[in-house]
Amino acid sequence: TINQLYIPVHRPVVVQLSSNNYLDLASHPALKRAAAEALERYGCGAGASRLISGTTELHTELERKLAGLKGTEAALVFSSGYHANTGIISALVGPGDTIFSDALNHASIIDGCRLSRADVRVFRHRNTRHLEELLVSAPPTGQRLIVTDTVFSMDGDLAPLKEVVALARRHRAWVMVDEAHATGVFGPSGAGVVEEMGLAGQVEIQMGTLGKALGSFGAYLAAYKKIVDYLVNTCRSFIYSTALPASVIAANLA
Repeated sequence: TINQLYIPVHRPVVVQLSSNNYLDLASHPALKRAAAEALERYGCGAGASRLISGTTELHTELERKLAGLKGTEAALVFSSGYHANTGIISALVGPGDTIFSDALNHASIIDGCRLSRADVRVFRHRNTRHLEELLVSAPPTGQRLIVTDTVFSMDGDLAPLKEVVALARRHRAWVMVDEAHATGVFGPSGAGVVEEMGLAGQVEIQMGTLGKALGSFGAYLAAYKKIVDYLVNTCRSFIYSTALPASVIAANLA
């Protein structure tokens, strides 16, 4: 019968080109070992949001190290990149403010802009001339926030960040960048495009993820301490989300 036949099975070799695990760290022994040790010590879940009892010394240490990597005063860890972008944008700007957003920004940025209820003006992809036209024509009142990916996830091209920062200075605007696809890939220390272009200290809000090149999960904000302190008390996606488990944080630290 067919059940008695020996049919050798050969495992196919698959080349995966659609992953964002750029540095192949997701299966690195050091990350797995760190996660396993933290799992044994802390258990599977954080048990609460960060502001109740979900913060461990590992969370605090990761935020300190992320701030050091990004060259900022402070950092804040989020449960995911989507949580970070929707929460940060909607907490920092609102009705009466204006957001200037690249046309090819990630969906999480687009949703954050919508949730903020600010006036959103979309500039053509990487087109700083169009961005300047929008900055000039927008009302001078309220907060003005320029937001852009640094590495665009679908095309892989880079934002003209030096020009964006220069325009922000001339037209009284803040700059927020999404370094999700740049962290660990660009810059002498892997800090991202802001570091690559020598713009440390000139970009007010840097967001990035821990689940791509760094091989784990989660996201972060790196900024001035006053901005981080403000978001800890106002950012709904941070306040009302269960903290990332210690095992994930330990892998991020590794």
